[in-house]
Amino acid sequence: MASDPKLHSFEEVNKHNKTKDCWLVISGKVYDVTPFMDDHPGGDEVLLSATGKDATDDFEDVGHSDSAREMMDKYYIGDIDMSTVPRRHTYIPHQQAAYNPDKTPEFVVKILQFLVPLLILGLAFAVRHYTKEK
Repeated sequence: MASDPKLHSFEEVNKHNKTKDCWLVISGKVYDVTPFMDDHPGGDEVLLSATGKDATDDFEDVGHSDSAREMMDKYYIGDIDMSTVPRRHTYIPHQQAAYNPDKTPEFVVKILQFLVPLLILGLAFAVRHYTKEK
């Protein structure tokens, strides 16, 4: 580990996003994982997909071993300047129209289930009434 950690801007770290030049931000620290690209058990695609963002969640979600965490020390090159890291965008769902049960297809089906038998019953009475011998 470096004795005097260098402070890196997010823009600077973001430029290092290729197989031959790959830096990651994990827990506020910057790691140059370029030498580890070929040795990473998940392949270099996993590391490349973690560039350009704070990869802490990605790293923690996998559940790395203690030895993997110890191995990180040799790739440590400094800290990230947190003031340069873009804020995470929180998802705000679009407002949905209020649910109106009277405008659903189920409502139409229920009305038809009520009206169709009444219509058939009415037609039966009308046919019987007009065809009945006087």
